[in-house]
Amino acid sequence: MSTAQTPQPDATAGPPGTPEHPVDRTPETSGAPDAPAAGPAERADLVPWRRRLLVGLVAGLLAWGLAALLSPEDGAARQLGAAALVAVAAVAVQHLVLVPDRAAEERARRAESLLAETAATVRGGLRRYDELQHGLTRHTEDMKQLVETRLVPPPRPAEPEPPAPPLVRIESVSDLAANFAEVLSPGLPILSTFVRLEMQRVVGHLSDLTTLTAECPGENHDWMLTLTRAAEKSICATSTSVDRTFWNSEPASRYLHAQAEAIEQGVPVRRLFLLESARELDDRLLRLCEEQQVLHIEVRVAVLPELPPHLLRGTTNDFIVYDEAVSFEIDQDLRDVNIRTRLIARQDHVHDRMKRFRELWEAGMSLRELEVRVDDEEDGTWMVDRG
Repeated sequence: MSTAQTPQPDATAGPPGTPEHPVDRTPETSGAPDAPAAGPAERADLVPWRRRLLVGLVAGLLAWGLAALLSPEDGAARQLGAAALVAVAAVAVQHLVLVPDRAAEERARRAESLLAETAATVRGGLRRYDELQHGLTRHTEDMKQLVETRLVPPPRPAEPEPPAPPLVRIESVSDLAANFAEVLSPGLPILSTFVRLEMQRVVGHLSDLTTLTAECPGENHDWMLTLTRAAEKSICATSTSVDRTFWNSEPASRYLHAQAEAIEQGVPVRRLFLLESARELDDRLLRLCEEQQVLHIEVRVAVLPELPPHLLRGTTNDFIVYDEAVSFEIDQDLRDVNIRTRLIARQDHVHDRMKRFRELWEAGMSLRELEVRVDDEEDGTWMVDRG
């Protein structure tokens, strides 16, 4: 019985795996374990290249067919060249289009990863901030409680408050004056009545001023003096012939003294003498103007009949405007007797008074012009209406 001879390997042959003896890597021929499959990136690279080559081959065949149909006279060489050129171009175009897409996808993945890391870092920081804030709040409360219990003395029992004075019910000006009189009563019945009547008069005037108008009978020198002391900006006054005797009286002395004090406080004072006729231009008027100018009062004189016609249509009664806000006025009767004093603070009325004063002031004579005019009057060289 013949025994089969086992073939012996060639001694000159190289080791397995060499070109002479290639190693079979398939599972069927080799008992080696399965090799690991290609990764996702490798499969993503292989599939597109195969697809690109297939697309390029199809494009080349289509180009060769079209060239053969449209230009059969060009020959096979030129047709094959054109087909190869189209195939290469198709592969190149696919490569140029797909590479940027992959780069953009990679950048998007990196951006998403970076954003996720940043969000996680911020969330961690916020948690640490909340923990720190909670700890500081708790520490502050503990310190506050310690100070209140150790350092702050316990509160004293509240002392009873003194009873409030009874409220005085005031229903009229008379009630208010009576209450003042009761508080300021000097004891004697007649003086108590005097205080009550005076308070009633004063409070009545103050109540009237809420309507921006108040008046009293006769001349009220007290109002004139008080307003002079209250002025802060300016005093603009007119003086008619009715006041000529006033300047030699005791109230006039106090009035001029109050105006001199106002001028020292920076309040300018202007006075305009209004004359009924040129016959009043004499040395007595000149001395009166010079006396007031010595007190730094600005003085001018206007003869009414010699004024332009449009200036004669206004009022000529005495008025004094304080701070261009309040008009102090004195009304006369037909006998040139002062019968009423009024205070008017209405804006439209005061505006008209100031306009009237400025117009008359501009038309008046200065002290130097008055001196020349008085000299001419005495010499009889000034022709005026002496009627």
